[in-house]
Amino acid sequence: MKRSNPRVSTAASIKRLTAYEGEYNLYEMTVNYDYDLDALIGEAARDDQTFTDAAVAQALPGISVKAAPPSFGCSAFCAETDGAVLTGRNYDFKEDTSALLVRTHPKDGYASIAFACLNNLGANEADRSIEKRAATLLAPFACLDGVNVMGVSIAVLTLDSEPVDQHAKAEAINTALAIRLVLDRAATTQEAVELMGRYDMHAMAGRDYHFFINDESGDSVVVEYDMLDPARRMTVTPAREITNYYALYADRVKPNQVNGEFGHGKERALAIAAILDAGDVTADAAWAALRASSQVPNPEDITSNTQWSVVYDNTNRTARFVQRRHWGDTFVFTLD
Repeated sequence: MKRSNPRVSTAASIKRLTAYEGEYNLYEMTVNYDYDLDALIGEAARDDQTFTDAAVAQALPGISVKAAPPSFGCSAFCAETDGAVLTGRNYDFKEDTSALLVRTHPKDGYASIAFACLNNLGANEADRSIEKRAATLLAPFACLDGVNVMGVSIAVLTLDSEPVDQHAKAEAINTALAIRLVLDRAATTQEAVELMGRYDMHAMAGRDYHFFINDESGDSVVVEYDMLDPARRMTVTPAREITNYYALYADRVKPNQVNGEFGHGKERALAIAAILDAGDVTADAAWAALRASSQVPNPEDITSNTQWSVVYDNTNRTARFVQRRHWGDTFVFTLD
């Protein structure tokens, strides 16, 4: 019996889950081919185009596909209920996008579910053509948040500082690789921090970023690269909620204004904190916090326009998802 090509079966697994008016919808995909994460770590990660070419070569050997480096906005928080540790996340970006749920089961790593921005892959209508389906095969390297089978979640958020580009270590990772590295290989928040600390960091797409990481114990931190340090050393700051400002310098950030390189969006973090501090933390409170910190479109603000909202249950390894502020239309995904 002839075995199916794993890339073909991956492309064939793409399903559209919503039928919203317009081209922006929710899709899901199961990655059946074996990617080599270690082959992407190193010199390729120091340059966006070189990395994209290397990722394309893995996902689509022998095929030319144009893909843009990912962009990242957002709010994120950790909420501990009586029965579970939850991670809430709004992905905010001014350019509209479809979303793709990406299931991965790496042979030498942890299974995970994560979400990718299909606009970054030029495939908002992922099931429209063979070419669009082929482009989505890059999705393992374009995820913006997720949770793995060990209960570790990660989300990336943009900052207003100069992009970090370290050159102190032998090998480098970039913004996208950091997410895949943590989901595939970290069993705890501290393991995630240790993994990221092994490598230089290259921030993609001409912007700076930080990472919100949480695990089933509720160990919740923000990983940043200190903009006031000439070496841009990695820092780890415990935090329950964060938006687009430095957790390390939170005392220098005021709400409802841009605070130079220290960032903006503190009013959204304060809105989240007000709800989580108001009483018993429940799943409903987590969703209320996401709604309170969500944003409508603003073409003048790159971190406006909430594209999706998700609550990861780090304890039960699930994701409850809402796209583009369709608050009454919820999808629940589990790790198979």
